[in-house]
Amino acid sequence: MIKKSIHPSNKFWIIGVSALIWNLVGVFVYLGQSFMNDEILKTLSQSEQNYFLSIPAWVTAAFATAVFAGFSGSICLLLRKKIAYLLYLISFFALIVQHLYNLFIQDFLSFSGKQLILPFFTTLIGGYLIWFSKNKDQKGILS
Repeated sequence: MIKKSIHPSNKFWIIGVSALIWNLVGVFVYLGQSFMNDEILKTLSQSEQNYFLSIPAWVTAAFATAVFAGFSGSICLLLRKKIAYLLYLISFFALIVQHLYNLFIQDFLSFSGKQLILPFFTTLIGGYLIWFSKNKDQKGILS
């Protein structure tokens, strides 16, 4: 039996392209942090310098996993592949690991008020992309 292809709506494409751009920004932030040179580092406050100089490898790995899995998930979503859900799930759990370090383990930067906006929205958007990709898979849009 041949499965009938279900065409995605314009909303699907808008969300998919937005997710791709969002995750591409994350990739650029990761690359900027990873390749920060001493000249740029010296322009930061002492607490920010201490933070960036002391990030453990496992946190950097979680950050890389979060952004590259999310970016790959977005590409797969636009290609209408089921693996987008798994990639978004991996990205989300890596994001949670990174947030746990930033909010509860590291001692160099304080996160309160405005500093909590980005962790809140990245978590919210990550959770939404998991739901969205699973929903579109269940509706037969992803294969």
